[in-house]
Amino acid sequence: MGVDGSQSQSSVGELLTELSRDVSRLVRQEVELAKAELRQEVKKTGKVGGLFGGSALAGYMTLLFLSIAAWWGLANVMDQGWAALIVAGVWAVIGVFLFAAGRAQGRRITGLRQTTATVREVPGALKPGPDHKGER
Repeated sequence: MGVDGSQSQSSVGELLTELSRDVSRLVRQEVELAKAELRQEVKKTGKVGGLFGGSALAGYMTLLFLSIAAWWGLANVMDQGWAALIVAGVWAVIGVFLFAAGRAQGRRITGLRQTTATVREVPGALKPGPDHKGER
């Protein structure tokens, strides 16, 4: 080390440059990881949306068939009201099945697990480890 401490300043400057570069690289990697995880979760969410859409369609069909069954009925076999309830019951069962399938798929959406885990590790990674004992 020189009398004016220039070697010490040089190594601190290099360390800061390296730290800045590492933090920048870490941030870029975390952003890429978040993008990849988000794409996966969007696909799962799309499936859930489709299943809930099917459930909504079944609900609509329930109302439609209630109206049609009430109008037409099965007057030759049974009372018109009972026939309407049977058709509506079938569509209600279909709606319940689609809703249950959508809810099960929705529970599989986990969020950005890996990104969250690695972001939590960042503060610990920036702390000096046991090898660096605060040399002066």
